[in-house]
Amino acid sequence: MTGVTPILEANGLIKRYGRVTALDRADFDLYPGEVLAVIGDNGAGKSTLIKALSGAVMPDQGVIRLHGRPVRFGNPMEARAAGIETVYQTLAVSPALGIADNLFLGREIRKPGILGSVFRMLDKAEMQRQARRELSELGLLTIQNINQAVETLSGGQRQGVAVARSAAFGSQVVILDEPTAALGVKESRRVLNLIRQLRDQGLPIVLISHNMPHVFEVADRIHVHRLGRRAAVIRPDTHSMSDAVAIMTGATEVEPGVA
Repeated sequence: MTGVTPILEANGLIKRYGRVTALDRADFDLYPGEVLAVIGDNGAGKSTLIKALSGAVMPDQGVIRLHGRPVRFGNPMEARAAGIETVYQTLAVSPALGIADNLFLGREIRKPGILGSVFRMLDKAEMQRQARRELSELGLLTIQNINQAVETLSGGQRQGVAVARSAAFGSQVVILDEPTAALGVKESRRVLNLIRQLRDQGLPIVLISHNMPHVFEVADRIHVHRLGRRAAVIRPDTHSMSDAVAIMTGATEVEPGVA
C-alpha cells in the first residue's frame, strides 16, 4: 500500500469515559478497494473506534481523514452525508415497512414538481425501481415482492437489505458490524458473498467480526485492536488464526502496526 492514500484514516485517537480510556492513541487506515477486518477481545476498544469513524462518538483528541482531508463528524448523519455507511449488528431496519421503504428510510424520493415540493408526495414507483436495481446488482432478487414487509424475511435476507441500503448510499466506505453473528451457515455464506461483491465493485469495507474463519476468508488485511489501540496489521496470507489470537490476547508482542 506504499504510496497509496488511504480512503479513511485516523491518527492518535483518544477517547475517555471518566477514568476509563477506550481509545489510547489509536491509529487506523483503510485503503481503496479492500476489505479490512477489525478484530479484538471484548473491551479492546474496537467498537469505540468504529463509532468514532462513523460519527457516533466524538474523540477527545486525534485526527480523522477522509481522502487525506481532516474531517470531524458531530453525528452519524454527517458521516453518512460524507459517504460513510454503517450496518450495525441490530440492523436498524423497520420490520413493518417494505423492502423498498427500508432502503430509502430517511432518504425518501419525492415526486417531481408541485406534488413533491408542496404536497410532499413520495415517488414510490421510482424508489421501487431503484430498490430492484440495487438488489439485482447484489444478487438478492430472490426476494419476489419488493414491498414485502421486512419482518417476513429470513435473517440473511434482512442482513442483505441492510447491506444493500449501505451499498446504495455508501459512496466512500461501508462499515459492517458483526454481519454474520446471528446467522446460520447458509445465510452467513450469502453475506460473505455480498461482501466480496461490494469489494469487487470497488467499495472499501470495514468488517468487525469475532468469527475468525470468516475474517480470514474475506479480509485483505486484518487490524488487530488491543488495549485501546492498534496492536498490529496482518495479512491472512502471511499469518494464521493462531497468530491473530496471540497478538489479540497479548501472548505475542509486536511493534504497533507491524506484524
